Amino acid sequence: MEFILILAVGLVAGTIGGIVGFGASVMLMPVLVIVFGPLQAVPIMAIAAILANLSRIMVWWREVNWRACAAYSVSGAPCAALGAATLLALPVRTIETALGVFFIAMIAIRRWMAAHELKLGLTQLTLIGVPVGYLTGIVVSTGPLTAPLFLATGLVKGAFISTEAAASLVVYLAKAAVFRSFGALPLEIVLKGLLVGSTLMVGAFIAKHLVLKMAPERFRLLMDGLMLLSGLTLLGAAFS
Repeated sequence: MEFILILAVGLVAGTIGGIVGFGASVMLMPVLVIVFGPLQAVPIMAIAAILANLSRIMVWWREVNWRACAAYSVSGAPCAALGAATLLALPVRTIETALGVFFIAMIAIRRWMAAHELKLGLTQLTLIGVPVGYLTGIVVSTGPLTAPLFLATGLVKGAFISTEAAASLVVYLAKAAVFRSFGALPLEIVLKGLLVGSTLMVGAFIAKHLVLKMAPERFRLLMDGLMLLSGLTLLGAAFS
């Protein structure tokens, strides 16, 4: 029953993430933490996120902005590896608390960036990749933050979804390599991640038919609610 719940949430999360470019990790992470615990949930989500981002690239392959992808990932990937190494040294309760606080904080940060209509170039993307990449190594996903960053470069719809996914894929591969080197990716974790990731991939292909028909703005308020719920759930788990 637990796996059925995870797969069902994964399908919905993959579809929503395929439409707005982020959100799958926000929806899935609390469920994975509750079922598997944070130490297993983070590497499982890392494997699943690789498949999710790969599927978005496949769907929108012709629209990827490889220059923007390279600008962000050149700094984001090594910093994500450093963040992943930091994560493995933290106590379980600290991880849950950090995840909960991060998701809630992302609501205000995303709204602030949108309100100020930030315009970013390739140099700014590279510089921002340092702190955001490090955070990604620790807190699973910074999609709610990287989404407005890539939108601020002028990318929209398929170009935005695919470019953000390509950059995130490089970052998650670096993170997974660290987990592997520290023995945090045994076969059991990899198989669980592939299973969860397969539902995210299906969702991404479903989303392709909805992107041009549905306004991403409609989902931003929903994602704020999901981030709040996810954050409160994780904080509750940390202090229970």
